[in-house]
Amino acid sequence: MDELTHLLNDLVAIDSTNPDLVPSAAGEARLAQHVHDWLARLGLEVQLIEATAGRPNVVAIARGRGGGRKLLLNGHMDTVGKGNMQRPHAPVIKDGRLYGRGAYDMKGGLAACMSAIAAASTRGLRGDVILTAVVDEEYASLGTQALARAYRADGAIVAEFTEVQLILAHKGFVWLDVETLGKAAHGSRPDLGVDAILKMGRVLTGVEALDQRLRSHPSHPLLGSGSVHASLIQGGGELSTYPDRCVVSVERRTLPGETPEVVEDELVEIIHQAKAGDPSFEARVRRGMDRAPLETPADSAIAAAAQTAATKVLGHPAAIAGVPFWTDAALLTEAGTPSVLFGPSGAGAHSDEEWVDLASVQACAEIYLQTAIEFCA
Repeated sequence: MDELTHLLNDLVAIDSTNPDLVPSAAGEARLAQHVHDWLARLGLEVQLIEATAGRPNVVAIARGRGGGRKLLLNGHMDTVGKGNMQRPHAPVIKDGRLYGRGAYDMKGGLAACMSAIAAASTRGLRGDVILTAVVDEEYASLGTQALARAYRADGAIVAEFTEVQLILAHKGFVWLDVETLGKAAHGSRPDLGVDAILKMGRVLTGVEALDQRLRSHPSHPLLGSGSVHASLIQGGGELSTYPDRCVVSVERRTLPGETPEVVEDELVEIIHQAKAGDPSFEARVRRGMDRAPLETPADSAIAAAAQTAATKVLGHPAAIAGVPFWTDAALLTEAGTPSVLFGPSGAGAHSDEEWVDLASVQACAEIYLQTAIEFCA
């Protein structure tokens, strides 16, 4: 087993299930200590910084000579739960793949980052290389939120799995609740009751029509279109009573340029249209959490450096693409560090069989190092 594969094997063997996803799960503390100790043994400046109680981020810095640009490498330590995996933390290597929970999402990328910063520390670069190994990406991104403004850099690579593609854009999201209001009454008294669940039908019809409009007009060259769907519904208390309220939770996936305010206005317009067709209709919208999309220009310094490095290692330019899911790269970019995604190949994120391609992990480690040489020299 080569050194990088051995490192990845050890990372996957440590349970770092996010406790916000699985109550009483292990969390990231043990893995964070392992990452810290591995980097410290190689002489890097490294520290543990709690993002929330008992859940520390790891920050390592390979100090440059001065005068060069700073590169940040970011990877998350937490994983989702084991699902139906029988031995999620007993890694298996077969046919060039390493199997186990987190191998693909995203300990393969994290191991490549650790290898790259260790190698960069010996190259005498002018600029700093910073590694942030963070907690809680799978739930609320508390880890990257805690570090994004404290450790700004001139560019960042987030090592999520990308199938060795250079990702310049991803979608954001907005979560909202729509509540329809009715009037409680005995089920035998339709003259007194107003059914809030039935009233919600007008909203759901409007959400479906909005989704169809969005998806029929793709406008972004890498991301296509936005989308919207109803995720959760609550209403009613008993069979013999007219329900006085119904709540639908809606998720809107957004493109660059689409703001939470625009998204809220879309649902407010659905309510206005429903009321125009039914004067007794009453509803309200509450906006919840939102995360911004990512868009980094192809000619930005970090994208150009990563592409130059990829071409050198792979023998050809990396494919440029966008991804539909949200990542911590958006938080880094919002905080002033232009960011791209680049990571290994594999399959099975959040599924019962997860694996990462070991050759692609090695390629990523080399590309991260070459990016540092290009960007920080």
